[in-house]
Amino acid sequence: MVQKIALFNHKGGVSKTTTTFNLGWMLASKGKRVILVDSDPQCNLTGMALGEETEDDEARIQEIYNTNSNIKTGLAPAFESQPRAIEAVDCIPVKGRDGLFLLPGHVGFAEYEVTLGIAQELSGSIQALKNLPGSINDLFEKTAAKFNADYMLIDMSPSLGSINQNLLMISDFFLVPTTADFFSVMAIDSLSKVLPRWHSWAKSASSLQILREANYPFPDVDPRFLGTIVQNYRIIRGKETAAFQTWIKKIEEAVSNKLIPILDQNNMLLPNQTYKGQGIQEHFSLAKISNFNSLIALSQEHRTPVYELTPQQLGQTGIVLTNNQGKQEDFRKTFSDLADKIIGLSSESPVYAVSA
Repeated sequence: MVQKIALFNHKGGVSKTTTTFNLGWMLASKGKRVILVDSDPQCNLTGMALGEETEDDEARIQEIYNTNSNIKTGLAPAFESQPRAIEAVDCIPVKGRDGLFLLPGHVGFAEYEVTLGIAQELSGSIQALKNLPGSINDLFEKTAAKFNADYMLIDMSPSLGSINQNLLMISDFFLVPTTADFFSVMAIDSLSKVLPRWHSWAKSASSLQILREANYPFPDVDPRFLGTIVQNYRIIRGKETAAFQTWIKKIEEAVSNKLIPILDQNNMLLPNQTYKGQGIQEHFSLAKISNFNSLIALSQEHRTPVYELTPQQLGQTGIVLTNNQGKQEDFRKTFSDLADKIIGLSSESPVYAVSA
């Protein structure tokens, strides 16, 4: 059974896409079958996974989009009242990593925002819209079954719209990427208000007879918080700068004091022993990932995680190459540890057992 993991923070610029790609690759390297879902209309994950550096790349992407291999056309039967049922998307294998696939995004996915919002607000009384709230989950489940996926990592846009509300509430787990700054602290505070409202809506939706009997029923799911990731901070002489240390501490305090009590009240946490079993402390920080610097541009150019770039792809020599290879090993360990925690958290509880 697939486990859907949403990566969500309505504050932009927190490296959700980069984390999704690097984490998905690492999970696949550990033998898991992983689908990367690009639900952000900006389509940055699609560009990173497929490449868009040359005319040949652009032609290949255009050919892919002439098929049904993207999130918008996959949902068109429900949202555009087409006379056919939703079918699994033909995901694209990610070059260089067996077991890793992309469910491409689409700029036009945002066109469904308003219609879905109306359906989710009025689904109890409007017969014509009853199939919309459960349609995204149906598409994901069918696609995951087709590819025998263990995980779907959902790269979400930075918004509080109806699509994100739906995506998070149909997920089994969610991660909150952050950056070490004031605005991420604000975002944690905001999430502590937004998530209970979304969860209350989802529980109501899953109990409505009209949605239970829809062609695409809305599922009864309690998304569970896995933790936060702090990213994009600078390292000087092997340590975070004092300013970044201060904001990292404030994020951890906001999570512990504001977000966790609210999630606990809404049944959105795993059992305490599950977190403790993975060495996760009360601030729920899963990983701290420093700035990728020049490695990120090379990673995007070669459609390869920062920790998998070869010396030829780095194009460097001498001390510069040695230093970057040292950074790569640090990133490899960080993402390997993060992937192990994700696997442990999502499989330790029998209710959330991941398929072998």
